[in-house]
Amino acid sequence: MAKGGKLIVFSAPSGSGKTTIVQHLLKQEDLNLEFSVSATSRKPRGDEQHGREYYFLSLSDFKSHMKKDDFLEWEEVYRDNFYGTLNSEIERIWAMGKNVIFDIDVVGGLRIKRKFPERTLAVFVKPPSVEELKIRLKKRKTESDEKINVRIAKASVEMATAPRFDQVILNDTLDHALSEASKLVASHIAKPLKNPTALNRPYSNSEE
Repeated sequence: MAKGGKLIVFSAPSGSGKTTIVQHLLKQEDLNLEFSVSATSRKPRGDEQHGREYYFLSLSDFKSHMKKDDFLEWEEVYRDNFYGTLNSEIERIWAMGKNVIFDIDVVGGLRIKRKFPERTLAVFVKPPSVEELKIRLKKRKTESDEKINVRIAKASVEMATAPRFDQVILNDTLDHALSEASKLVASHIAKPLKNPTALNRPYSNSEE
């Protein structure tokens, strides 16, 4: 993989506000960020477009990329429903001279941190409580109670991973979370790499 800029990972349970934070950061030109578009084996939904929301691959194509070690990270979220970050996506962004920002699940986020430990800032966005998270998900009115309960159960597991991240932002009020995120990312980008030409160690997606 080509050597390039910094990597900024934002992970959180669904409904914590990480997507809002990432979108805010992308608007700050001084941070020089570009969003990493994930690949998935699922079908597009609604007006989703290839290359915008996701790179939509067939299951066979996705598995072919896996065999060729084309992914920085990947995960089978449901049976035959894969998500991952292509190495070519990171190379595309670094070729633009930009830093990469991810809106990604906790498993993928921690894998990226292990692959590029010095280049990566891994941030966990934490809701005030699981109860508050449930209220936020219900306010969306986009999912059934059953689906929300599944997300809440997953959120409890994800919250336990917070100490493994570099930083934790408590999203009690959005303005505070946005301000904290901006400061953390700006500081990370400004910090010089100890050895910018060093290659990272070989990585296997099966590592935990």
